[in-house]
Amino acid sequence: MTKQEFARLTSSGIVYLDGATGSNLFKAGMPRGMSTEAWVLEHPGVLEDLQRAYIEAGSQIIYAPTFGANRHVLAGFGLDGNVEDMNKRLVDISRRAAEGKARIAGDIAPTGMLLESIGGDYTDDQMFDVYTEQISCLADAGVDLLVCETMMSVEEVCIALDAAHAAAADLPVMCTLTVTADGRAFYGGTATEAAETLTEMGADAVGINCCAGPDQLESIVRGIAKVTDLPVIAKPNAGMPVIDKAGNAAYNMGPAEFAKHMKVLVDAGASIVGGCCGTTPEYIRRLRILLDTGAVLL
Repeated sequence: MTKQEFARLTSSGIVYLDGATGSNLFKAGMPRGMSTEAWVLEHPGVLEDLQRAYIEAGSQIIYAPTFGANRHVLAGFGLDGNVEDMNKRLVDISRRAAEGKARIAGDIAPTGMLLESIGGDYTDDQMFDVYTEQISCLADAGVDLLVCETMMSVEEVCIALDAAHAAAADLPVMCTLTVTADGRAFYGGTATEAAETLTEMGADAVGINCCAGPDQLESIVRGIAKVTDLPVIAKPNAGMPVIDKAGNAAYNMGPAEFAKHMKVLVDAGASIVGGCCGTTPEYIRRLRILLDTGAVLL
């Protein structure tokens, strides 16, 4: 997918992303404390079924399960020598699920490296190298575009975007931060500052994901839309989680309510929409029906 093709897609109307991956894998039996990517490779059918369900629900772009498939995260599981192989095989799972019916985004997430500028031990160059390695693998695996998601600092998402331009210059890049209710990133900067900077740096779409439920994000989306002419992404959680005694998260917003609040975000300027933690294919189905037809399914 070229940048021009992405621009044509996003200019033709609302673009629908998928919903959560991790929370649905936990429901399917993935244990906590292990590499999600390794578990998916051991249970590919679970991920394929989930992504097929998202596509049937209306998702036009699905995220390959490569969220933690960078060298630094994989090192915590003794898998840092498998970056190329794992990214290729994970993209292949999504390709089988998509069957040409949806675009595949190579998913790039925080490296887990804390930069020196915010009190950590890692330099910008070290982080850039980690991102460049994974992005090169994703490009070689044939993803249609890239998404830098759940970023917790403006500095890190800028490094990831730089790496994307260096390693896969022809691919469109979407960038989303996770922020607090007042729009602040966890390690510096705000959503609007990030949108301005990333627009100048050549991102193809900007916005927020995870964060909170859509009912808390209207002012943030509206603020982003005011400072950029790029498509604005909104991929929030299914409300706020309640943690039970076993450590499991239950989210408090059902599909119909989620869709209603997402309509508010679209009215505020979002044009690329989906769901994050706690959402399922049913959330995407309800969202698409509401936005495409105006019908509210209870």
